[in-house]
Amino acid sequence: MSKYLGGLVTATINALGKKPTEVEYLVVAGGGGGQGARLHTIDYRGGGGGGAGGLLTAPNFSITQGSTITITVGAGGTGAAAFNDVGTNGSNSAFSTITTVGGSAWGYNYVGGSGAGGSQISGVAETAGAGIAGQGFAGGAGSSNGQAGGGGGGAGSVGQTGLTAGYGGSGGAGLCSIITGQRVFYAGGGGGNVYNSSSVGLGSAGGGNAGVSGVKGGNALSGTGSGGGAGGMSSGATGGAGGSGIVIIRYPQTLTPPTSVTGNVQVGYAAGYQIYTWTSSGTVTF
Repeated sequence: MSKYLGGLVTATINALGKKPTEVEYLVVAGGGGGQGARLHTIDYRGGGGGGAGGLLTAPNFSITQGSTITITVGAGGTGAAAFNDVGTNGSNSAFSTITTVGGSAWGYNYVGGSGAGGSQISGVAETAGAGIAGQGFAGGAGSSNGQAGGGGGGAGSVGQTGLTAGYGGSGGAGLCSIITGQRVFYAGGGGGNVYNSSSVGLGSAGGGNAGVSGVKGGNALSGTGSGGGAGGMSSGATGGAGGSGIVIIRYPQTLTPPTSVTGNVQVGYAAGYQIYTWTSSGTVTF
């Protein structure tokens, strides 16, 4: 037999009330904010894109019946408030003992889930931020003579270096997951900026694009953990905000649901699974 709940078909709990012993998870931290433009003498140089939040996923996390698991959903970092400024790192996300690290908002080898892109200032290419192995990649360095900032790193690849031809670096690729029953990309890097406002770097997988002259960098999409875009070439153009993180678990629909869930959680059913998605911190008890 089947029953309808919220318009979705759910399997009737079997007579034995069998509980899950493991769940599949996706944990994504908040993305870093985009940098502002760099002021050098009388002209502006490119700022780097924000790094994506760290991403971890696996199909078989063991759970203990009756225990309460804490879920933390990291916020996205703020974008730079002015030129010659940087934003803030994203915040960590967690599911039980699985913790992902927020994305970096600055280069100079600062470490985040994924690293921020390097800026270009005073004729020197700033070193990009580093990523954490297994969670994300480094950002792209700024160019030494093209006045271009690098793209933020993503969960799938390194951010693009600011190009000497005058193109801002694009954000590193995110990763695709089908845990919700649909193909969704998470944790892409933000785009880096350049003095030539028509050649700004593009964000990846929900990451913000860099802003054109006088325009704020693009905000990353909420719930993707992607990095914000760098601000446009003027004193008034700020960096884009990083995207908030997300925590998702799923397990077979034939098993019993949790005895308790808290927080802003969405429940869905697809491909034979029951799926729980947290967009704010909470708990789950099996």
